[in-house]
Amino acid sequence: MRWSHAALFGALLLATGLVRAEAPGAFADTARSYIVVRDGQVVWSREPGLQLQPASLTKLLTALVVLDANPDMERWLPVSAPAAQVAPTKLGLRAGEEITAGAAMAAMLVRSANDACLVLVESVSKDRDAFAKRMNERARQLGMSQSRFVDPCGFDAVGQHSTVTDLLKLAQAARRVPMIAHLVALPRAELTTRTGRTKSFANTNQLLGRLEGAAGMKTGYTSQAGQCLIAYARRGESEVWLVMLGGTQRWWQAHGMIDHAFSSSLAH
Repeated sequence: MRWSHAALFGALLLATGLVRAEAPGAFADTARSYIVVRDGQVVWSREPGLQLQPASLTKLLTALVVLDANPDMERWLPVSAPAAQVAPTKLGLRAGEEITAGAAMAAMLVRSANDACLVLVESVSKDRDAFAKRMNERARQLGMSQSRFVDPCGFDAVGQHSTVTDLLKLAQAARRVPMIAHLVALPRAELTTRTGRTKSFANTNQLLGRLEGAAGMKTGYTSQAGQCLIAYARRGESEVWLVMLGGTQRWWQAHGMIDHAFSSSLAH
């Protein structure tokens, strides 16, 4: 069932004439920066080159770097003290526990769990600076020329920034990886530690099950970054991407923007 906010949003568009103003800036108050793309064509954007903190959207790049190392997804990975003590969002993993690499990947992408994120990072490199170097090399390969990454879990960091256009490149590359595409679309998942402790967790993406055609991607939030979102939806043969940085009410705004993009004449 769709949110009542979406209907209200559509009514406001009609009342204010924004439907006729289908152009960049039509949703000017939505976020500090955003881009909406339907079937490869930009429908709307605002400050698409503005460099901002990407928050946990960063975890998509972390996932690619981890997968580049060709890990065994059934391998048991230890939870270090730093991973167990990291700031939320997290699952509450305990130092000394072990989880599989596949479970850690699910927790990082579905729940945006920072403890699971660090478990994966440490499985590739104990040196976070070295891991960040790999991230930036991978970003360059993707053509993300306006981005620089410092923290693999997306915590605010000096010198870390990205743009919605760069993050769109990242998201599209990540979605081509079957494991990532599968995980980000799961409403819920669970993991079991080696000792049998089970943790169940819901997806942070509140568009799943509420927006027609929603197929996930990634959420993020920090005090500096604000509400961040990469969302993907598909209806029939048509697809819409939305990337938002510095949002304030991302869920009903994103719902309305994606709905409207599917019917926008600019995308035909």
